[in-house]
Amino acid sequence: MATRIDRKFAALKAEGRPALVTYFMGGDPDYETSLKIMKALPGSGSDIIELGVPFSDPMADGPAIQAAGLRALKKGMSLTKTLALAASFRESDNTTPIVLMGYYNPIYIYGVDRFLRDAVASGIDGLIIVDLPPEMDAELCIPAIKAGINFIRLATPTTDEKRLPKVLQNTSGFVYYVSMNGITGSALPDTSRVADAVKRIKQHTDLPVVVGFGVKTAEQAKVIGTAADGVVVGTAIVNAVANTIRPDGSLVADPAEAVATMVQGLSSGVRAVRLAAAE
Repeated sequence: MATRIDRKFAALKAEGRPALVTYFMGGDPDYETSLKIMKALPGSGSDIIELGVPFSDPMADGPAIQAAGLRALKKGMSLTKTLALAASFRESDNTTPIVLMGYYNPIYIYGVDRFLRDAVASGIDGLIIVDLPPEMDAELCIPAIKAGINFIRLATPTTDEKRLPKVLQNTSGFVYYVSMNGITGSALPDTSRVADAVKRIKQHTDLPVVVGFGVKTAEQAKVIGTAADGVVVGTAIVNAVANTIRPDGSLVADPAEAVATMVQGLSSGVRAVRLAAAE
């Protein structure tokens, strides 16, 4: 059965442009504001939403996303509340795909069967669990697929020809190509290398390939979008939220408005790809 993610990529393929995938941290700077941010994303040009689950030991995340997770945890955010956030969003939007991104520990404690049941009920379409390798597919990946949730895997510049088929084995929805080694939000990679990597991954799978880690501007989104099926923006959005928060936690400006403005700009970048291709 096709998921919202499958349907979205099919629609974008017909439109002839890449997806804009936007990440934000659930519960940052607080529950209500992050729900407002989430609701603002589709209207600003986001095609797929990656919803971050705050975790106390996020080893793949850079300083900005770590700080966002800590702000959310201090305000009492949890996996239960992250699912509630998705469910609230679904009350007014039943089409935008939601991918839950995080670590396995909170899911393990929650209980896999209960988690999958509640994730489906909350309208979650996909999972990116960064610390679960393919060797542990029986833990969550295969049960998730049976529950109708896409399990999305990360490929990196160090994922060689021998490892790639294993990584892709039970992947569905899309492949997330991490365009550099290291943590999120570091410098943008060489775009020509990204194009080569996308081509290499596509030799092994028919799934869309989206590229993330480091995209900050509309121009970068446009350049990467010419090679990939989608562009992921995370740290830049999380920073837009952080820039509205004073040291004492009060707000200088509306985080949802700041994010909407940034996403509109990035969206113009991915939409320019289609225009460039059509000329």
